[in-house]
Amino acid sequence: MVECAVLSYSGYGHTRRLADAVQRGCDDVDGVMCRNVVISSDGELSAAEWELLDRSAAIVFGSPTYMGGPAWQFKKVAEASSRLWYEQRWKDKLAGGFTNSASMNGDKQVTLQYFFTFAMQHSMIWAGTALMPASTSQARRNDVNFLGSFSGLMSQSPSDASIQEAPPAGDLESGVLFGRRIGACALQWHRGR
Repeated sequence: MVECAVLSYSGYGHTRRLADAVQRGCDDVDGVMCRNVVISSDGELSAAEWELLDRSAAIVFGSPTYMGGPAWQFKKVAEASSRLWYEQRWKDKLAGGFTNSASMNGDKQVTLQYFFTFAMQHSMIWAGTALMPASTSQARRNDVNFLGSFSGLMSQSPSDASIQEAPPAGDLESGVLFGRRIGACALQWHRGR
């Protein structure tokens, strides 16, 4: 069994729904077991959660985009991982990322770039979404990859939407499909090593 993890922080619950969708999709892959590792509101992880990340073949990073970047809680965990970086303990693990914000753009690409750079610091292998965009005149908001992101998963939740209303179904389905890609890639990468 190949273990994977979704490491995320969610301020209002919308990003947590996206994390659950990614985890569910990854867990759908035969031979893969994926767990959610939820960063606390004070930016902490337990010793058991650090151990889970250490033994995972893939780690998917997630955070809302606040003020053009990931939440400080995620950054605190990233900085705390420097002890692992020094030993290159995450080297050659698969990595991916996702983010959510209230606006359609919201500079989400900056958050994904942060995750990518963080993964490169750890000598990880990055996997994008591999989802074709919903970019035709017939596209609707609930289509898969409506926001057209390739480097990582993007989602949008209006600022006044409850967690029952947002993210929309298409974004959540994009999360499931992205999770399946991560799981399949982790399985393939793990078996090939």
